[in-house]
Amino acid sequence: MTSALAHEADPYILPTPTPDSSVVLSQWINPGNTHLNSRYRDAVWSLAPLIDNPGATLISIHWKNCPAPLRDEMKLVVWSLINGERRPTFLRTKGLSARGRGSASTMMQKYCEWFRLARWLHQQGITRLVDCTKDQWQAYAAERRDEGISRVHAEMVFGYFTDLWVYDQLSARPAGISCPPWESEGMDDYLPAADGTDNAENSTEPLDPQVLGPLLIWALRFVNDFADDILAAWAEQRRLMDVAASSIATPASRTTLKEYLLPLIDSGAPLPAAHVKGRLYLARDYVAAHTGATHAQIERLVKLHNIQNLVLERPAPCPLNVPVTGQIEGRPWREHIAFSEATTLMQQLGTAAAIVIVYLTGMRPQEVQALRSGCCPDPEPTTDGTEGRHLIRTYHFKNVLDDNGNHTSAGEIREVPWVAIAPVVRAIRVLERMVPEDELLLSAAHHDVHRPGGKQSQGAMRRASLNRRIEAFVTWVNREAEARGLPDQLIPEDPFGAIGMSRFRRTLAWHVARRPGGLAALAIQYGHMRTVLDTRTSSGYASRSRRGLHSVLDVETALAAADTAARFRDRTAAGEKISGPAARRAVTAAGQAPRFEGRLVPKTFAKKATAFLARDGIVLYDNPDAFLICAFKHDNALCEPEPGATAPRQYACTSGCGNTVRTDTHARQLRARADEIDQLADRAPGPIARKLQANAARLRETAATHDATAQTIEALT
Repeated sequence: MTSALAHEADPYILPTPTPDSSVVLSQWINPGNTHLNSRYRDAVWSLAPLIDNPGATLISIHWKNCPAPLRDEMKLVVWSLINGERRPTFLRTKGLSARGRGSASTMMQKYCEWFRLARWLHQQGITRLVDCTKDQWQAYAAERRDEGISRVHAEMVFGYFTDLWVYDQLSARPAGISCPPWESEGMDDYLPAADGTDNAENSTEPLDPQVLGPLLIWALRFVNDFADDILAAWAEQRRLMDVAASSIATPASRTTLKEYLLPLIDSGAPLPAAHVKGRLYLARDYVAAHTGATHAQIERLVKLHNIQNLVLERPAPCPLNVPVTGQIEGRPWREHIAFSEATTLMQQLGTAAAIVIVYLTGMRPQEVQALRSGCCPDPEPTTDGTEGRHLIRTYHFKNVLDDNGNHTSAGEIREVPWVAIAPVVRAIRVLERMVPEDELLLSAAHHDVHRPGGKQSQGAMRRASLNRRIEAFVTWVNREAEARGLPDQLIPEDPFGAIGMSRFRRTLAWHVARRPGGLAALAIQYGHMRTVLDTRTSSGYASRSRRGLHSVLDVETALAAADTAARFRDRTAAGEKISGPAARRAVTAAGQAPRFEGRLVPKTFAKKATAFLARDGIVLYDNPDAFLICAFKHDNALCEPEPGATAPRQYACTSGCGNTVRTDTHARQLRARADEIDQLADRAPGPIARKLQANAARLRETAATHDATAQTIEALT
């Protein structure tokens, strides 16, 4: 009765749960969520009913991790965390970022910290939450702070402890835990000292270009050149497996089996073999499909003639009857696709398509995981008859809230779709052939090719699984490159660790900002993406709310421009001369540009980067492919930048532009490149040689013009 009255008087107070109460109350479960709901009495609580993001990891609470004396009280608080809403009066004190309800992953972070506190209290001999008073809060905060966590992390953790007090008050039977002292005294004295790195929001390192180049080449090779062969081989392997599974033992099938295997045994010929968990065996499914024999009949013959040992001595591939059309370096990439490798190749194909999409769109991994078949329809012709752009419709999940400020696990459809360049469209088409209509393109059930028809997972492949598959893809590529004598196409280890899905977004921004020529003949595509990003129009990435990819690109572009200015300052300070119509502006720009140390990006830097790039005429862009620096002034640019663009179209750099700047270093690079071209001309046929020699002469002429017109920095200031 007391509980009901309390709940009626205060709608934020939750009723006391019973042992049979659901862990997640029905009002928080979306109609399409089919995950099983746990009961309050269970030793493990599933938070899956709160998770609608198809790419998110399902979360469970294991109560064995909470000390038994504190478990009953902690259960009530955690149940309030799952089902309660913090009062608006409290949220207003925390600012605009506070929410009534967070995501399941945020809940996990909170209850894990609460369990950690409970274990510490238990070690101190405290068995009730009410006995966690100011002294205990101060002692535990000091221990937690001294464990070496950052200031930002500590502030977040101590906020979780404040929530322990807040959610305890939402229970009809509160444990009475005290308010942490930092809520009244301020948190600053409880936090580690600031070390200048706490505001680092984006410390994810871009992939090294030496890693990205061959990785992207092989991923595109799978999508463009190998996909038809692999999909045909997979279909044929599945057909043979179905035939083998439906075989019925008959005298005729036994006779056919003997007629197939015994001549191979007697003649010393190789026997059809397949790798199973790293070991060679007779390819039983392959043999069964070709003879109609059952596995039992095959097994009897294997034992009778000691076939297993013969297979180890003389294994033979099991070629599938499908054509091979793909090529590497102008030669077929396979003589045939073997029965046992079709599964591995199918997995690598799915991984390659995912790499192409996540890198060449700039999507967050969660957005790629949420893509479905049909997300990128072919465009309708425009009114003037030209082909329209391919647009990708997908969900986004970061900072998606409902009208009450609560986290929405299912995300929401982006108001503005992604623009897809041709390689991305092809990758999507490949994945659409791998999954049923309207299915997730990275469906865990359909990409688990090693266990087709087995226990099927729900949703998309998890990020950890995709990361493992990327590493497996790299291993496969390196074995293939070594076997084919292609050492220049090996994928080296990245100096900053595993590749991972989360690094591609930052890498794309880095690549567009700093490598306009591209690594894999993608200069035009990169250039178009730069243009789309710069226009800030409703047709591109930039009009997305909540800091879309354009902010990441602005950060990378600003860092690149600052690096260019720093190198320019260093060269001129060392005595190098400067030439070009924009030489004076370049000197001014270099003098005003900041120098950045390291690669950590503070939270506030995105807005500063956008303002930095908007200074028309005094931002320096390096263009190593044109051997110059562009002091970009929009009205002077001959590369025809879009209206409002703050960076040049570096892939379309045009001679005679009024934004050009060169140093003595560029002149040396021009002559070195001319020498390389002359060496190529010496080995080329006549007409091609003459074109190469003319190109080399133009480069030397440009270098000579620099020498004749270059001035010192003192003469320009």
